[in-house]
Amino acid sequence: MPLREPARALLIDFDGVLRQWDPAFPATVESRHGLQPDVLMSTAMDGELLRPAVAGELTDAEWMAAVAARLPLPTADATAAVAEWQKYRGYVDAEVLAFIREVRAAGRPVGLATNATDLLRDDLAALELTDEFDHVISSWELKVHKPAAEFFQRACETLGVEPSRVLFVDDEDRAVGGARAANLPAYRWSGSDGLRYLRKALDL
Repeated sequence: MPLREPARALLIDFDGVLRQWDPAFPATVESRHGLQPDVLMSTAMDGELLRPAVAGELTDAEWMAAVAARLPLPTADATAAVAEWQKYRGYVDAEVLAFIREVRAAGRPVGLATNATDLLRDDLAALELTDEFDHVISSWELKVHKPAAEFFQRACETLGVEPSRVLFVDDEDRAVGGARAANLPAYRWSGSDGLRYLRKALDL
């Protein structure tokens, strides 16, 4: 989305942008437990389970218990499969992290803007990301999630920058559309090829 003026702040998504996931890990867990491929992720991402988990209505533990309850396994086996899957917390995209540091070094505030559960702060600590943002805007803490306009309004208030000057980056079309509806310039992330445009948009 073109900008009339350079952005003065950055809001960036976590999963799918800064944090990436190796699909081989859940595939191995599913194979070991006799589950169909992709059943763990598809079950967890079902809107009926996901929405309350990121809206602050369920804890992460309650969400995962609900996922286990839907698996075609005896309760103990399903619980063990989910627990094994959840041990893996992904990895940081080094290029995206370097970009975030570049933005902050240039004096532009950076907010992590993510639909998350109550495990977010622990995950940031485990991935050594706690000090990499000026603000963390978590749907679980706000009790409102992307793509709601209120999420973006409150995120911009936290940054102290008007929405039209806050560049938002996310890998999901719905989130990008919600940001644009809330008057933020937004970019649909599909990989590091987009960093050149983002630097230009922030006048770096």
